[in-house]
Amino acid sequence: MKKLIVLLIIFIVLIAGCSYLVGIGTEDNEIGQGMEQEGNPSGNSDEETTETDLKSTIDINVEPNESGKIMVLMYHNIGGEEEEWVRTPENFRKDLSILYEKGYRPISLKEYVSGNITTEQGLTPIVITFDDGNLNNFQYLEDGTIDQESAVGILLNFHELHKDFPLEATFFLDGKQPFRQNNLIHQKLDFLIEAGMDIGNHTLDHISFKSISKEEIQEQIGAQAQFLYEILNIDDYYINTLALPFGERPKDEELKTYLAKGVYQGISYDNIAILNVGWNPGFSPYDKKFDPGSIPRVRASEINVDNVGFYNYLDYFDRNPGEKFISDGVAEVITVPKEKIELLNTDGSREIYGY
Repeated sequence: MKKLIVLLIIFIVLIAGCSYLVGIGTEDNEIGQGMEQEGNPSGNSDEETTETDLKSTIDINVEPNESGKIMVLMYHNIGGEEEEWVRTPENFRKDLSILYEKGYRPISLKEYVSGNITTEQGLTPIVITFDDGNLNNFQYLEDGTIDQESAVGILLNFHELHKDFPLEATFFLDGKQPFRQNNLIHQKLDFLIEAGMDIGNHTLDHISFKSISKEEIQEQIGAQAQFLYEILNIDDYYINTLALPFGERPKDEELKTYLAKGVYQGISYDNIAILNVGWNPGFSPYDKKFDPGSIPRVRASEINVDNVGFYNYLDYFDRNPGEKFISDGVAEVITVPKEKIELLNTDGSREIYGY
């Protein structure tokens, strides 16, 4: 009987000891957590581990180069006959198909300026813009459907066929009749923004800025911005991109500051991007030379482009792939060949990965 009692006591002690040892290793036990932290052989913080993980997702075999150039395409009209400022629906579809096949993918103008580029790794971002807001850009038919031959209709259909071709484009609007169907202005602007596209400022009267006063500059930009805000039904949307009429700036250097910031009737505007007319691709947003206040565009045409049009640059990048932006797929990391690191603006906002 005594032996039985002794064995029982030993059994109880053993169980208690095991429970104590198990408790040390649980997440709820502070001593156990401390031991795990002190025993971390790498000594890395969570933040450092995350950065390492991001870089490990980048495939160097696709030769990412985020110091390369990005084309901002400038369109105006979609129409039945090809002209200097008009693309036919067939040719606009051709443009999109060729872009897709050659590995270009649209991003928004705001993503370009902010450098928040998440284009799939190995592919090249591109920005699509339309000026003037003509009816052929966006038209509703009598039955309430979107005209399939308008710019918006073509973009929607192409995106439906190619889901990996993002529905991104900016429409720069001037005057009080954007898209020329007055009873549908609200509906059109709301639709574009809700679909993921953007609207920008193209001034009130589409006049040259070469010789006008600071008051006139602020009225042209500020009044147009206020008009567009009044007809928008979407909160927290900012009209903060500007396409200059004719690509012209004030001759007086001191007046150029009003293109970016100014006040009209007590309400301020603040443009994060100012677009010119041509003639070349833009710098990477990570390049030291990048200037959001003066972004060049490439004319999306095949007539009178003086060898610096859309297809000329497609051919140039085919022959010089090291000159174009090739995405690493990670917005938080800038990946470039080591010899191109010196081109970058190393402000510390993103990690730089040279290979």
